[in-house]
Amino acid sequence: MSRTLFATRLYEAMIDDEQLLGELAHSIRSFAEEDEAGKCWSREKAYKGYTSYASLNDLPRRDPAFDDLKRVLTAHAVRFAKDLAWGVKPKLDSIWVNLLKPGGHHSAHIHPHSILSGTLYVEVAKGSGPIRFEDPRLPMMMAAPVRDEDAAEELRPFVAVEPRPGLLLLWESWLRHEVLPGTAKADRLSISFNFA
Repeated sequence: MSRTLFATRLYEAMIDDEQLLGELAHSIRSFAEEDEAGKCWSREKAYKGYTSYASLNDLPRRDPAFDDLKRVLTAHAVRFAKDLAWGVKPKLDSIWVNLLKPGGHHSAHIHPHSILSGTLYVEVAKGSGPIRFEDPRLPMMMAAPVRDEDAAEELRPFVAVEPRPGLLLLWESWLRHEVLPGTAKADRLSISFNFA
């Protein structure tokens, strides 16, 4: 007999509000054209596309669609916190937009000073790079044998999730993740966020 210990949870939901997703897509494209500080930061960091990560910190006050999104995200974060058996109500701490050009990627990272992080995919072309999560125990697996290719998802060292429009993912902020390069010929629009 075996038991599963120390589970790492990934929350998935679909946001099926096409009007909201359309408004968010329009806003992302507008920010990508008008936000000079964000464009400059993206160029300096060799980000293939545009992100408001280091430039705009007031999206829910700046844009009514993001204020609506804030309420949606908070409701899902509260649900996930209950699933994690937390006795706290997560509060949205930061939110930013990403317009990733074809072939773009994000190297592996975590989100310090947060408890929950996530991404909402707004527009995704076929072949957009998946987000890949890393088993947090990986650095301690010094002599672990390679897993079978058909190993159960919870036993794999990496799990990739294919993006699709409306997909909302939430995870604990310490979980290392990356965006792999894709083969899509169109931009990938997403919104990332942290809860404290």
